[in-house]
Amino acid sequence: MAMKKKKLRAGVVGVGSIGRNHARIYASLANAELAAIYDIDRGVAEDTARKYGARAVASLEEFAEFTDAASVATPTSFHHSIAIYLMERGVDVLVEKPIADTPAEATEMVARSRGLGRVLQVGHIERFNPVLDLIGSQTGIPRFIESHRLSPYPNRSTEIGVVMDLMIHDIEIVLHLVKSPIASIDAVGVPVLSKGEDIANARLRFENGCVANLTASRISPEKMRKLRLFSTEAYLSLDYQNQAGEIYRRENHQITRHKVVVAKAEPLALELEAFVTCCLTRGTPKVSGGEAAAALEVADRITQLVHSAGAITLV
Repeated sequence: MAMKKKKLRAGVVGVGSIGRNHARIYASLANAELAAIYDIDRGVAEDTARKYGARAVASLEEFAEFTDAASVATPTSFHHSIAIYLMERGVDVLVEKPIADTPAEATEMVARSRGLGRVLQVGHIERFNPVLDLIGSQTGIPRFIESHRLSPYPNRSTEIGVVMDLMIHDIEIVLHLVKSPIASIDAVGVPVLSKGEDIANARLRFENGCVANLTASRISPEKMRKLRLFSTEAYLSLDYQNQAGEIYRRENHQITRHKVVVAKAEPLALELEAFVTCCLTRGTPKVSGGEAAAALEVADRITQLVHSAGAITLV
């Protein structure tokens, strides 16, 4: 008689809008079961647990008893303390982005995960967007990258500026693509409805000559998540939101356009599937704590530049 494979006991700490989606997906995975939910609002925890067949627990200590792996989807200020608490109790952790409030906290989280032998993955979800698979060895070395990430005012995460809220996605992607030290950064930002900047632009120059121009706004009337990449071999235009892309190449002294087919999928589902697999196989996350810490450090430098420039408040 074949033995039944053991499922990973997964849980979610913090079930706001993002955390509830984590719970939904864990409950649907074949190699995991949603075992526990913890939120400081017990009523919200119980409602979510009831909906997806899990247990609502009263404390992090109880949560750790019922889980092997956990998503931490709380406000950023709690990521450091909760992740370390859980890892010290043998729980693998996926922390939503940004990894922590400060680079120092991120560095400690990475060191603790390595010392404890725990998986630490960070929720830079765009790395799991199928459209990014279009960037491969055939597209050449990046020379110029331009990204636009625009959205209406969210009425959430307003305790942090748009650099940490939105631009950090593109910072992490650019660092992953370019793989070269940064030579210089220019940045500007403007607060509109929040204390921190609501629109920002940063220009990163890398030691290998590549330049990346990043724009993020959370006061736009439209939603846009696009990346354009000019390389030694091609020009790519990628639309994260619609999971579509085009590649332009020089062929026979002409520029040809190729529309490509993208195998569309929900990035969060791909992200959590990869996390569960890492936990079961003790593999390396696609977006490790170290990579997320590097993105946070750059985002922190951009934020400091924005603030030191004395951004003008619109009235």
